[in-house]
Amino acid sequence: MSRPVRVAVNGATGRMGRLLVELLRRDRRFELAAALTAPDAPEMGAPVAPGSTVRYSHDWSQAGALDVAIDFSSPAGLAEALAHCEARGVALVVGTTGLDAAMLRRLEAAGRAIPLLRSANFSLGVAVLARLLREAAAVLRDWDLEIVEAHHGRKVDAPSGTALLLGEAAAAARGTTLARAGVYAREGQTGPREPGAIGFAVVRGGDVVGEHTALLLGQGERVELGHRATDRSIFARGAIEAAHWLAGKSAGAYALDAMLAERIAGG
Repeated sequence: MSRPVRVAVNGATGRMGRLLVELLRRDRRFELAAALTAPDAPEMGAPVAPGSTVRYSHDWSQAGALDVAIDFSSPAGLAEALAHCEARGVALVVGTTGLDAAMLRRLEAAGRAIPLLRSANFSLGVAVLARLLREAAAVLRDWDLEIVEAHHGRKVDAPSGTALLLGEAAAAARGTTLARAGVYAREGQTGPREPGAIGFAVVRGGDVVGEHTALLLGQGERVELGHRATDRSIFARGAIEAAHWLAGKSAGAYALDAMLAERIAGG
């Protein structure tokens, strides 16, 4: 695209939204066209930065022509963003989590009408880790597989969405699902490990941004694949790269792995 990509951020006053707004304003590949937030947000109507003509708003109709929207809001906020993007053929990058089955079905249907990319983790390093894990899990099919994750003590869900993403990638590579292979707790007399199980272990404490390690354990050897996040901005940067890649694509449900595959091919 020869001109800057016109982008809207939904959830712009949240922790991730603020990072996105800040980074997009400095990125010459983009024009920040709209910053959407909840109607009761204290920032409503204020400029996103001193001197900026873009103001925090809840009115999608004021967003103007868009190439892509990035959503890190809430399930309700995502529903509004999705309706706007579907009605106007705008590409949508979804980082919002905690979605119910009905919303997941809506996103699946939307992927047949607009370019849509959803991920539980927009770290490009994690995307590479998932790709490597798929290959390793398929080749080392009979090896035991455990996924260990660590996060700060304020995180309320476990295992993390990223740990589950990694588990799903490994399970698919082995022709199974986490519903069949996942083991999320061990306590007391558990008996021997079930062949083919994918185990999860969770650590919570301190200010850990996010650490994930996949252990493939064989007889006399093991392979460890890991990723450690030290700066939350990596997730915003990954979402921005995804938005730039997705803008102008044909309708479809995309994943970060498709972007990586295109880069590997030199696209």
